[in-house]
Amino acid sequence: MALIDDDMRGMDAVIERRLSSEVALIGQISRYIVAAGGKRLRPALLLLMCGALGYKGEQRFNLAAVVEFIHTATLLHDDVVDESTLRRGRETANEAFGNPASVLVGDFLYSRAFQMMVDAGDMRIMRTLAEATNVIAEGEVQQLMNMHDAGLSEDEYVRVIRSKTAKLFEASARLAALLAHSSPEVEAACADYGQALGTAFQVIDDVLDYDGEVSEMGKNLGDDLREGKVTLPLIIAMQRGTEVERQTLQLAIETGDTSKMADILAIVQRTGALEATLATAAVQAQIAVDALSILPDTAYRQALMQLAAQLLNRRA
Repeated sequence: MALIDDDMRGMDAVIERRLSSEVALIGQISRYIVAAGGKRLRPALLLLMCGALGYKGEQRFNLAAVVEFIHTATLLHDDVVDESTLRRGRETANEAFGNPASVLVGDFLYSRAFQMMVDAGDMRIMRTLAEATNVIAEGEVQQLMNMHDAGLSEDEYVRVIRSKTAKLFEASARLAALLAHSSPEVEAACADYGQALGTAFQVIDDVLDYDGEVSEMGKNLGDDLREGKVTLPLIIAMQRGTEVERQTLQLAIETGDTSKMADILAIVQRTGALEATLATAAVQAQIAVDALSILPDTAYRQALMQLAAQLLNRRA
């Protein structure tokens, strides 16, 4: 990430400027979320890919900020839907400011992002971001429909995470190619990298809900289960478990009851569900690395390869 330190500061300057509003609460909540930190992987991906493609125009800062605004808006809305109380180690915005304010400020960030993307003056860029935002919303609704469904398949799970998480990664990488006026082949490879990276990121995130520490993750262990989210570790444990174990998992999924979390963790561990889930993430990370072969061998391409590899070892 040292390669893009200056670029990230350029993006931060845009974020600070575009968060301005005559409505004080908008700036207060927006800054509360931005100040919480986070990995900022999506704008970092856009900026690294711009470097790999040799694009140095100012518009990269604007679009990196757009991507971060869209992501932040989804976080505000997600935490309200999920009734989350902890994110990145501190109170969620909905816990601190209330649900109505969080939803409405999320709407502000979405609309501000759309104002900013118009500045790029490129219909393909606007189309990419509009499509991504729409697909993310579809993924969130599909996830809502899948809540507490103990019969959810692996294919259905992957379809949701490709929409709600991987789509913005894919768009971030594609935007860099559009800014650089890359060939269709390079654009497709960038998008493939982003989609695979985003998929691996979410799969690892789902592992951490059953194999992480609250102090490292900044969220509560077992939150996904409590919210009724059926993720890959549970799907695999359901497939591999004994009849009694499947009944235990099914009851927990259908009710969101985490009172037997110790038993559930033991089942997930015994069935090898975490190892199998990590193997799925590793496959996606390798797909991401392979997609980069079309790019010139530069420090930026090496950084993108390292990013994919390091996702597999993340603890938060």
